[in-house]
Amino acid sequence: MQFTAEMIAGLLNGTIVGDKNATVSTVSSIDGGKSGSLAYLTNPKYEEFIYTTQATIVLVDNEFEPKKEVSTTLIKVANVGECVLSLLEMYNASRPRKKGISKLASISEEAHIGEECYVGDFTVIERGAKIGNGCQIYPQCYIGDNVTIGEGTKIYPGVKVYEGCVIGANCILHSGVVIGADGFGFAPREDGTFAKIPQLGNVIIEDNVELGANTCIDRAKTDSTIIRHGVKLDNLIQIGHNVEVGNDTVMSAQVGIAGTSKVGANCFVAGQVGVADHVTIGNRVQIGSKSGIDKNVGDGEIRFGYPALPGLQYHRSFAVFRQLPDMAAKLRELEKRLSKVEE
Repeated sequence: MQFTAEMIAGLLNGTIVGDKNATVSTVSSIDGGKSGSLAYLTNPKYEEFIYTTQATIVLVDNEFEPKKEVSTTLIKVANVGECVLSLLEMYNASRPRKKGISKLASISEEAHIGEECYVGDFTVIERGAKIGNGCQIYPQCYIGDNVTIGEGTKIYPGVKVYEGCVIGANCILHSGVVIGADGFGFAPREDGTFAKIPQLGNVIIEDNVELGANTCIDRAKTDSTIIRHGVKLDNLIQIGHNVEVGNDTVMSAQVGIAGTSKVGANCFVAGQVGVADHVTIGNRVQIGSKSGIDKNVGDGEIRFGYPALPGLQYHRSFAVFRQLPDMAAKLRELEKRLSKVEE
């Protein structure tokens, strides 16, 4: 689909500097822009590229004034970041939407498929499953017995949803996601072997959740593992059994949450964070990369390090840690001097 500068400016309430009939059909970065693409300048350090970019149209803030000649058409707007988001959403909505149910899919007669759904090749949908209207289930997915999926949810190739799990409306599950595998529960025997503890619960994922590729969410031993409304999880994340993640919390790649822990709402958890079992993390908590959380964290706190410390304490400790080599050298010198004095 093509858009003219005049159409884009009208949509964004912007001002055109250049050709109002300039046409674009895709979006690009400003340093990689090509003819027919729309680029944007959000960071001043990339300003140099606006003078060399091949992009046909570039969005800039109202205050931007070029220091030399610009060959591309500019559209000045109040907030470039917000406008880019609006355009990306519009462009994504204009893309063709897959429809229809493949003859190569295996769908139980006891499953219910809503209206205007897409089901791809070699997908299996078991008995009792309920798929809401407008869902898109790509090839080679598995939807187990009595699974419920809400309206408008998109499930990419290779996703596996075990029996009895519930997925809300307008969710996105990327390739390789596994929902409802058994939690890691084993009881030691006297002979040193382990007995498997049956995992009889399920997973509940509320509306507007996005799960990155190869993320795994284990079913509960009893009751439910719960991912609340609006949660966004990156690729390669492990959520253990009976965990609860609060609404609108964000986690970066390779986070691991051990069983029965609870993470509050509106938290930010950076990459490779590990959370021990039976830990409670409050609301609006921020946790730095590679931190290890083995104790409860209160609302609004910041944690860094392993074991994790409060933010200010961590930075003070790290400042001392960086000086340890010099401090050790000074200590050795003092020991030498003291030895001479004693002699």
